Amino acid sequence: MVNQRPFISVQWLVLALLITLYALSAQSVQAAQTARLLVLGDSISAGYGMKPEQGWVTLLQDKLRQEGYDYQVINASISGETSQGGLTRLPALLNQHQPELVLIELGGNDGLRGLPLKLLQHNLSKLVQLTQQQQAQPVLLGIQLPPNYGRRYTQAFANIYPALAEQYQIPVMPFILEGISTDPDKMQSDGIHPTAKAQQQLLNNIWPVLQPLLAKS
Repeated sequence: MVNQRPFISVQWLVLALLITLYALSAQSVQAAQTARLLVLGDSISAGYGMKPEQGWVTLLQDKLRQEGYDYQVINASISGETSQGGLTRLPALLNQHQPELVLIELGGNDGLRGLPLKLLQHNLSKLVQLTQQQQAQPVLLGIQLPPNYGRRYTQAFANIYPALAEQYQIPVMPFILEGISTDPDKMQSDGIHPTAKAQQQLLNNIWPVLQPLLAKS
């Protein structure tokens, strides 16, 4: 007896292949349509002293989805990062992720180490320029130093962020810990890092600056 093998026409094989290719293509298009938001920061954005899912960057990703914004948030923040470290890392991050928005939250560690303010201003300027050269929108997220660093230094430090924002005509949140840094219940024992309880307020401080830049899906 001759074995009867199932007969599959060439037309059906071609159809199955086309369906598969269409599905893969649709997935690729969907992935390409998802905008990317890069956060380049230090320990405040890295979620120092708490679980990663408690940090304001994770809360931002959740809020974007809830509000109907199709963005993938990439957190490239590292505890202890300086503006120089961020400047070293940014070109590769821009090339890898091709973000539409870059939130620059750096400078705190420069100030805490007493580094020259001209160097900080130069590095932040270069971060903004590199972002703009990539056709991405930079946003400056500023910080302020504890008063024990002296009024002259702390004031000059704080002035850097709005001055750069005016120079480059970009959005800025001058002090992301506004309403947080003076509340002992919202600051960790070191007096520098916000607690997990403060993360929602931190995001609330940033959101009004960020929201006008977002595109709805």
